[in-house]
Amino acid sequence: MTPLRICYGGSFDPVHNGHLAVACAARDAFAASVYLLPAGDPPHKDSTHADAAQRAQMLALAIEGQAGLHVDARELARSGPSYSVDTLAQLRAELGPSTPIAWLLGADSLHQLHHWHRWHELFSLAHIICVQRPGAALDAASLRQHAPEVLAEIGERWLPPLALANAASGGFAVLPLPQLRPESSTELRRRIHNGDNWQAWVPPSVAAYIVQQDLYRSAPVILPPSTSSTYP
Repeated sequence: MTPLRICYGGSFDPVHNGHLAVACAARDAFAASVYLLPAGDPPHKDSTHADAAQRAQMLALAIEGQAGLHVDARELARSGPSYSVDTLAQLRAELGPSTPIAWLLGADSLHQLHHWHRWHELFSLAHIICVQRPGAALDAASLRQHAPEVLAEIGERWLPPLALANAASGGFAVLPLPQLRPESSTELRRRIHNGDNWQAWVPPSVAAYIVQQDLYRSAPVILPPSTSSTYP
């Protein structure tokens, strides 16, 4: 049986311990390899603060020594928006029709999935795994209220985690996280800019790189209405 390959996309601007906790939880729950894909031009967010090479380097530093975690920088080589469906189509062409692939996203993204570019095609290319934060509802009632189109698509696709490896694509599974985490990239950037304590939120090697490159200190950070527990 070919092991499941999980794709975990994001701007990772910067990567922090919350991201790593999600990646490790997915690796362990699904007995899978997890590939972190930094986005070149996230279509649903403003432009990034660190450049592509810096974000990729921080990811490489963050996962050093972590078994089963890898960096896939393919989206940084593409011009234009980083659409998940394009990345998965490229991966499917490379890995063949039978390799199990999954795309990892957060519950907030799941509720917005019907706004993603060619979102119905995602299920023909990969499984979808949704991270469930502690205290956040992720059930049929919540989806029926906020995203009925998404519920209609995933309603018959729900599978237990280890069952995803039995097929190449088309399934949906939930990754529950055991504890709520405080980290968010927005709050981390704000702390760095303001000179507040921030080093404990990232691996020591990433903290040293941020200081060496003098990242995030110059531009002020405007916080969105809520920045708590923002991961992935």
